[in-house]
This record gives sequence, structure tokens and C-alpha cells, in this order.
Amino acid sequence: MTEEIEFILDSTQESMANSIAHLEKEFLNIRAGKASPAMLGSVFVDYYGSATPLSQVAKISVPDARTITLQPFEKNMLQVIEKAIMVANIGFNPMNNGDVIIISVPPLTEERRRDLAKQAKSEAEDAKIGVRNVRKDANTDIKKLEKEGTSEDACKSAEEEVQNLTNKYIKLIDELLANKEAEIMKV
Repeated sequence: MTEEIEFILDSTQESMANSIAHLEKEFLNIRAGKASPAMLGSVFVDYYGSATPLSQVAKISVPDARTITLQPFEKNMLQVIEKAIMVANIGFNPMNNGDVIIISVPPLTEERRRDLAKQAKSEAEDAKIGVRNVRKDANTDIKKLEKEGTSEDACKSAEEEVQNLTNKYIKLIDELLANKEAEIMKV
């Protein structure tokens, strides 16, 4: 195979792997009933005028499966952090005892579990669309090479390789989704 085809295949695989990495990151934000610091990953605090991730202004710990505690690095940040959690609209009601913020993670209802499973399916579908778009771009690049004089056989085998990569990553997305759905639906 030519160097250009190798480059296209390498960049295709890298882009598809990035879709998987993004999906895994999105799945971390979908809670499955157990408390986790990742649940607060989307919360940003107004720290002296700039939006700062919560993990950079407070120590986040999980003492048990239903509780998250936040110990601000600066005492005057308690109300600001509390407000940021409320504004983030992630379904938590923080309580402030003067030193730490305590968040009780409520058990998921059956309806909420189904909604979270739908959200997971939606994220997985977005990842599949991303993988298919990468395949389309790669096949377009391969067709350009064929028009520029690369052998038809080399281009055909490159297109087959792109399809094999696509199948592999779509299967991986389906497996990740099945695992996440099982985690969400487990009571």
C-alpha cells in the first residue's frame, strides 16, 4: 500500500478511537445510581470572574454510595459552589453545613432509569454517526487518490480496511452501550 493510503487508514483509526473516547466520557456523566465524582464533571464555578471546573476549587470525595462531599479550598467559596451545582441542573440538592457541602444522591426511580438509558442510547447513536462520518471522509480521500493514479486494487483493499475499522468500532459502541444500560437498570 502507498504511504498516502497508510496515512488515511491511520488517521481514520485515530478519529474513530476519539469517538469512542468521547462516548466513554459522556457515559461517565450519565449517573447510574451510585455516587461518583464524575457526576459533577459538568459543573463550573465562578472563581474570581472565570468559569473554573468544580474539581479545581474543591476536594470532591465519595464517602458512601449515596453521598458526595465537597471541601472547598477557600471557605468563602461555599455559597458560590452551592449555587453552581443548583444552576448546573443535574438534579442534586446540595446542603451546606458551614465547612463542607454534602450532596445526597437520591436513588433512581424506574422512570428516571429509562430516561437515562434513552440518553445513553442517544450518546451511542451520536458516536456511531461520528464513526460513519469518519468512514465517509476516508472513502472520499481514497477515491481522490484513485483519480490521481493510485492502483484500483490498492484503493479497493483500503476501502475494505476502512469498512472493517467501521464495523469494529460500531461493535465496540454497541458493547459499551449494553454495559451502560445494564449498569443504569441495575437496582
